[in-house]
Amino acid sequence: MILHTTTNHVSWITLNRPEAMNALLPDQRDRLVQLFEEASGDPSVRAVVLTATGRGFCAGADLRGGPPAGDRVAGDVARVIRQGAQRLITAILDCEKPVIAAVNGTAAGIGAHLAYACDLVIAAESARFIEVFVRRGLVPDGAGAYLLPRLIGPQRAKELMFFGDALTAADAERLGLVNRVVPDEELEKTARTWAERLAAGPTRSIALTKQLVNASLDTDRSTALTAEATAQEINMTTADAGEGVKSFVERRGPEFHGR
Repeated sequence: MILHTTTNHVSWITLNRPEAMNALLPDQRDRLVQLFEEASGDPSVRAVVLTATGRGFCAGADLRGGPPAGDRVAGDVARVIRQGAQRLITAILDCEKPVIAAVNGTAAGIGAHLAYACDLVIAAESARFIEVFVRRGLVPDGAGAYLLPRLIGPQRAKELMFFGDALTAADAERLGLVNRVVPDEELEKTARTWAERLAAGPTRSIALTKQLVNASLDTDRSTALTAEATAQEINMTTADAGEGVKSFVERRGPEFHGR
C-alpha cells in the first residue's frame, strides 16, 4: 500500500507495508511511478518526500509477489527490468521537483537504489543500506551499477556490490551516499523542514538545476556548457527569476511562487 498526501506544496509518498519491510509489489511500483509523474506536472507540488512506515524503508522487490515461474523466452527478463525497476528509478531521476528520501530503516536492493536516486537523502541513525543482490546470486538492478559509481566511485561501488555487507547510516554519510544522519525521532521533522524550504524556493530553477547536474555526469564539457546556457535562457523567462532580481534590487527577501 502506498500512502499519499500533499501539505504545504510538499507531496509525501509513504511506503506502507511494514509487515514485509515495505518490499515492493508490481502494483505498488507502478503507483510510485504514477505519483512521481503526477508531481512533475502538478504546479501545486513543489517538493516530494519519499519515506516509509515501520522498521524498514524498503527491503527491495518482493520476489514472492512476481508472476509464477515458467518457461522464459529470451528477452523476458530484460523487458521486466526495463518496465519495472528501471522505470521506477527513472521516474525519480526525471521528476521535475526536488525529491528527498527520508530513510527510516533498512534499505536493501532496489530499496537502497530508491534512496540513491533521490536528490537529497536524510537517514535515521537506525537505517542500513544493503546491496543484497550478491547474497541471492543476482546482478544489481534498478540502475544500481549506474548510480553507485557516480556517487562514490567505481571501487567503493564494487566493494558494496561484491560483498553485500550492510552499511550503517553513519558509514553511508561518510561515503557520500547520505546528506544527513539524524536521530530516528527527528527524521520526519528534518525531512519536513528541508522539503518546505525547497517548496518555498524557485521551483523551475531548481528543476533546471537538477537536470543540469544529473546530465553533467554523462556529458562532455562542451555539451554541459551548452545545456547550462540553454537552462539560463529558459529560466530567465520565469516569474521567479524576475522576482529574484527585483527583490535583490529592492533589498528585500524574494517571494517565490514556483512559476
